[in-house]
Amino acid sequence: MMKAGMTALIALLLSTLGGWPQAEAQGRAQPRPHGTRIEVPADRIEVDDGDTVTIDWPDGDREIVRILGIDTPETQHIAHDLPFDQSFGREALGFARGAFATATKVEMVRASTKDTYGRTLGYLFLNGRNYSAMILGAGLAEESVSRYGDNGLPAEAEACLAASREAGPLPFESPGEFRKRMREVARWMRDRGLLPKKESD
Repeated sequence: MMKAGMTALIALLLSTLGGWPQAEAQGRAQPRPHGTRIEVPADRIEVDDGDTVTIDWPDGDREIVRILGIDTPETQHIAHDLPFDQSFGREALGFARGAFATATKVEMVRASTKDTYGRTLGYLFLNGRNYSAMILGAGLAEESVSRYGDNGLPAEAEACLAASREAGPLPFESPGEFRKRMREVARWMRDRGLLPKKESD
């Protein structure tokens, strides 16, 4: 009982401070090759939003990649408690789609662990350029290295920090804060029948 109470107290404190550090939240080992760049078929990448893509590998493996170093403004995802677009969310999505559509060579380096949702954590390179640094340089992403560390990929992480410093202040709310607000909005809307109930409800 004492242990359960202590765990609940720690969880409460961490949620107040902004959540579990990513390094502790991971823990799932990455079974795919990691730590070195591999080529990705450019025509098999589907852009979900500014910081997430899905790769449909020729062997049937479907891999969701949460791109490291960045957190981009959100787009509407009702199932994820995001009933509205965030300011600059559509712009970040458009930037990502354009960047990947025009890339003739795509490479990826995976971190050694996955995130808590089982997604690959990694950096993507478009024609040799770090995509995370590109979107940070365009002012359409918040850098996440300061919060979560370098995930064992220090050179790529430093490129993100440098691009963020060069880009200057961002014109949108921190995506993490937006997600937190939207969870409350989504709960209020569901209680009034304005959004469909979640499957877990």
